[in-house]
Amino acid sequence: PAGDSYGVLPRPCHALVLLNPQSGSGRALDDFQAVVQPMLAEADIATTVFVTERPHHAHEKVRDEDLSQWDTLVVMSGDGLLFEVVNGLMERPDWKEAMKKPLCILPGGSGNALAASINYYAGYDHVAKKKLLTNCAFILCKGLHTQMDLVSLSTASGKRFFSFLGFGWGFISDVDIDSEKYRWLGSARFTLGTLQCLAKLRVYQGRLSYLPIAAEQGSSPAPRDPPAPVTNGHIPQPAGTEAPGSLPHDSLLVPLGQPVPAHWTVVPEEEFVLVYAIYQSHLGTNLLMAPAARLHDGCIHLFYMKAGISRVTLLKLFLAMSRGTHLDLNCPHLSYVPVRAFRLEPRVAAGIMTVDGEALACEPVQG
Repeated sequence: PAGDSYGVLPRPCHALVLLNPQSGSGRALDDFQAVVQPMLAEADIATTVFVTERPHHAHEKVRDEDLSQWDTLVVMSGDGLLFEVVNGLMERPDWKEAMKKPLCILPGGSGNALAASINYYAGYDHVAKKKLLTNCAFILCKGLHTQMDLVSLSTASGKRFFSFLGFGWGFISDVDIDSEKYRWLGSARFTLGTLQCLAKLRVYQGRLSYLPIAAEQGSSPAPRDPPAPVTNGHIPQPAGTEAPGSLPHDSLLVPLGQPVPAHWTVVPEEEFVLVYAIYQSHLGTNLLMAPAARLHDGCIHLFYMKAGISRVTLLKLFLAMSRGTHLDLNCPHLSYVPVRAFRLEPRVAAGIMTVDGEALACEPVQG
């Protein structure tokens, strides 16, 4: 498509594969050896396999290691391991250089949202499990890479994360975290979790504000830098305004203690069933949440569901989401708006927040 510029990995190519043997239903290592390794060997891609032994193991590896010996970093796991890798890279003093290293996701978890999204952007048929793994491995074999947006998230307690998939609060995050105990079911854990959370449907109180795409100075999309493998979705500062090595400046945000700028929209309702800010098309292998999303669209796709929705309607929406037709139902409780930035301020610390599927403490957050 116009506007996409692809880089190509060198040949021969050396990849560092970060693999979590516990992810999903625990088959990642077997699947890598059986499905992926023969394909990579044929494509002249040599691999160093690093098997993680604990949480944050991959984070430390990419934060501290000399990465110059590898042409690409491959994550064979669920989305959580890629979240570790991205944030490990962003903690390096040379993060600007490190973030130019192409990243590859091979689905080995139960969610695999980014892998499903890339499969969709590539124009392949909707597939899951081994077929999705084969498709993603084939993209790696071809060596094509392009840019991906990241979203910078800051919390009231002073944490900062870089996120590639989405931020959630309420129903979807509850399903994600509550269903952890059914990991052995693979992706079916989300179906079971959805039914359980539907049974005890909860309402969350808070204030949601956002900067709609059209409300920026002028309504043309933000000008793009010349392509680099990954950009951080921030408006470039004039040269010399940032200390070398300092992280990108959140130019669209004011500090969390201050009211949002006047040109932002504040949602009048304050009772929600869910809030989800997603930047990829898929929330899971079978959930096409934002069909309009692309890897490098400079856009946060914000969904929120107001309280008062019936369980039957909510279930209908989730069933429609498997085909990406949920917005066609014109449900008055569900709103969708493309935004550049958002802020969520829970009234009390209730419910689970997630970033890229990983749980966060419930507190005010903006991105």
